[in-house]
Amino acid sequence: MKIAIMESLGISAEEMAARKLPFEKEGHSFVEYEKKTDVPALIEEAKDADVMILANMPMPAEVLRACDELKYIDIAFTGVDHVAMDVVREKGITASNASGYSNESVAELGVGLAISLLRNVPKVDERCRALGTKAGLVGNELRGKTVGIIGLGKIGSRSAELFHAFGCRILASSRSVHADAPAYIEQVTKEALLERSDVVVLHCPLNASTRGMIDREAIARMKPTAVLINLARGPVVKSQDLADALNTGVIAGAALDVFDKEPPLDASEPLLAAKNTILTPHIAFATQESMTLRAEIVFDNLRHWLDGDPINLVK
Repeated sequence: MKIAIMESLGISAEEMAARKLPFEKEGHSFVEYEKKTDVPALIEEAKDADVMILANMPMPAEVLRACDELKYIDIAFTGVDHVAMDVVREKGITASNASGYSNESVAELGVGLAISLLRNVPKVDERCRALGTKAGLVGNELRGKTVGIIGLGKIGSRSAELFHAFGCRILASSRSVHADAPAYIEQVTKEALLERSDVVVLHCPLNASTRGMIDREAIARMKPTAVLINLARGPVVKSQDLADALNTGVIAGAALDVFDKEPPLDASEPLLAAKNTILTPHIAFATQESMTLRAEIVFDNLRHWLDGDPINLVK
């Protein structure tokens, strides 16, 4: 099999070589490319591959339709909305993802961002560097706050566990009731969650029901002292509505790791100029530990598919 690795998996060359070696000994070959968005170049790279491995780079329909030999896509990511899955289904291509590799890294960042917002860390850092003091910037503790988590999958559940350990009350809203959720999680409607929470954390997938879900009306339900953290997908939040709300004091702050497009952002992104924000360039999933776990899952997926027993299937 020819296996095209379409972008870096974030591991060392030594680790990559070690993971490829058992497959190469069986006669399979690998080609590795740099991440890109140019469609003709992507077609040229992938057109004769049997297997495609990619992380979060967009994989458009035009490329997949040109790949006549493609039998398997091994997606080193949890979400798959960046891949033209309609074409994957249309062509009968098998696809797996790496769900679970970033549960800890994403959940931990959510807690860190919540503390940073509540304690005014960006502002006091700026003040300190300007030889100033904390005057007017004394913040709040996380303990005792109500944290609302939208999306109670594996990452949302781990996030709830961590916030609970800090002494927070936990609300959750999801597409369905999770009967196996711990007793400390109160499952409520999205509207009730927005109205009651001091910290709202987004861990939901991007789909027709969540696209634009956090809009002007949703934000208006939140407390003026509340903060919003988006670790889901950028289009879940209407950026201009959030920027307007921040600049007019409708809510107190926001931290965003995802946007309508993958960073680097355009200078016109409204959140770049919004007040009381922490912006990070899609780092939640990316730790040394999570990259190693991700590579382990991806190559395990490949082994199972080659052995005729595919796992972590995406439908």
